[in-house]
Amino acid sequence: MSHRLLKRVLDQVDYVNKATLEKIIWLAIEIAREGREGRKVGTLFVVSDSENVLKHSRPLILDPLFGHPDDKKHIDDPNVRETIKELALLDGGFVVSDDGICLSACRYIETSVEGIELPLGLGSRHVAAASVTKRTRSVAVVVSESAIVRVFSRGEIISRIIPEIWLLSRHNRRMNGAYTEETDEGVTVVREADESA
Repeated sequence: MSHRLLKRVLDQVDYVNKATLEKIIWLAIEIAREGREGRKVGTLFVVSDSENVLKHSRPLILDPLFGHPDDKKHIDDPNVRETIKELALLDGGFVVSDDGICLSACRYIETSVEGIELPLGLGSRHVAAASVTKRTRSVAVVVSESAIVRVFSRGEIISRIIPEIWLLSRHNRRMNGAYTEETDEGVTVVREADESA
């Protein structure tokens, strides 16, 4: 995906560290494309406002990142990225600080459907992403097991990233209303159309 396309996704949020969000989106795209252990993987990343996000979540199992120093949990580290890909096989999401430290893994994000409207067919990860971003100043990135990456802000899907072109025809049927799509380097970004334009 080109920096031009990704910049359009990043420009939709102004309250998180865009460099950190960009790295998480790239990691999500890698997970969507590659899967793990020969199968597709779904996972959730919640970026920024981590103190509040941690208050609205709890560990599902003993946190595999607990107790490790922050300098060993930065998403720039290739070993951390591979560890995250392995941990994505487990249930729960990741909480990532604004400066790119993966603070916690395998977290259950408390959800409320109040004020949340999502397309039919999206599961609990998507509801959790919408809910946590509505209650905190965070952005969530969801990797669906169908290999679509969705970015949430303020309780809504702001972008859909489709790493594999062949998924596009299946995805279009689930869009509500008008949308725009751009493809670059084998990745398609689908966004709700800006009706003011």
